[in-house]
Amino acid sequence: MIIILKVLPKHVKTYCSCSCKTYLATCQKIDQMEKEKFTIEFPINSSKGVLYNCMSTPSGLAEWFCDDVNIKKDVHTFIWDGSEEIARMITKKKDEFVKFKWMDAEEEGENTYFELRIKVDDMTGDRAIIITDFAEADEVEDAIELWTAQLENLRRVLGG
Repeated sequence: MIIILKVLPKHVKTYCSCSCKTYLATCQKIDQMEKEKFTIEFPINSSKGVLYNCMSTPSGLAEWFCDDVNIKKDVHTFIWDGSEEIARMITKKKDEFVKFKWMDAEEEGENTYFELRIKVDDMTGDRAIIITDFAEADEVEDAIELWTAQLENLRRVLGG
């Protein structure tokens, strides 16, 4: 594992410590570890209050996002097919958004999160959920497919 303690100016060429004999800035092993941010906008026909409830409460999340969820303060334990993933709710705003950070990512010092945001078009009143998440470059398409399937579950739960 390569740990970069400080970012050097671009004109400073530092060799990678993984023995690949390339400059640090071009090392493929480092590039593979960085995650890409992506966003999905998914139209959905429901009120802001109902959508927020589905995104922020244990019963709402268990209807579409996971099999079950347990909450202690701001720490959410999501359960899928018997496996658990733990995330901290890092911020929220009623009827607008919730933002979570996976505990594994937090422990590894990653600056990643996933956010569920409600968008209302000012002109038409149409609503959408905007998902912001991070994945490794070669996993972005799979992550988008997973989110799309989850949001289809939400649409079914809401009757749309």
